Amino acid sequence: MAKDKTTGAINGIALLLSIPIIGTGIWLSGKQDNQCLNFLQGLVVTIGVLFFVVGLLGFIGAFWKVRCVVGLYLVFMFILLLLLMVLVISVFHVTHKGHGHTPPNRAYKEYNLYEFSPWLRHRVQSSPRWNHIRNCLIYSTTCSRLKQRFNLAQDFFNAQISPLQTGCCTPPAECGYAFVTPVYWVTPANQDVDSDCSLWNNDQTQLCYNCNSCKAALLANLKKEWRVANTVLLVILLLLILLYLAFILAYFWGGPHPQER
Repeated sequence: MAKDKTTGAINGIALLLSIPIIGTGIWLSGKQDNQCLNFLQGLVVTIGVLFFVVGLLGFIGAFWKVRCVVGLYLVFMFILLLLLMVLVISVFHVTHKGHGHTPPNRAYKEYNLYEFSPWLRHRVQSSPRWNHIRNCLIYSTTCSRLKQRFNLAQDFFNAQISPLQTGCCTPPAECGYAFVTPVYWVTPANQDVDSDCSLWNNDQTQLCYNCNSCKAALLANLKKEWRVANTVLLVILLLLILLYLAFILAYFWGGPHPQER
């Protein structure tokens, strides 16, 4: 009886841990940049659902003492743990670059596309893929909200604004554009400082959406959110590994197996 309670409790906790995995994927899905570049959130939700299903399989096998079901549970759970481990390591690997820099007389950071990992850059450098992302960003409220917040140049320069707002809604600081509003700037005489300088357009449907700085800003936002999500997944992964080992110990070495099938 004590053994049944122990294995049941272990499986119950494992089932509950699938919920924050699914919740992490849903949290990512609610972020504007992840909505425009749909990748990690769907994978995380799928893994969370699989953990729930496999955990339920283990609970059924242990409760009804069906040894073959417990065997399937152990195999599938091991595979899922490996999959989650690969995902966590991969996300940390592709998000360790791209720290950005603070331009002179600015409080916010700007980002260079080529500071990010090649894998992340590939997600935004394809023209068809970026066209889809750009259209998604254009119809978001990212830049319109910025316009409503600031009227004075100094207030804007001293503000902590998101990477998407700096990279997509404003021209790069090094271009020398003169501030009128956060999304309307006076063109300087020389636009040859950077290729993004000539791409800036005060048309509200263009702004800097075609700039490399906008692509870099999207990746900077993704990096920040993916890192938060990955930290949660890492903690859950460690807990699931401990529970997996505890289940093996409790089930196989926790006492006799009465009436097993």
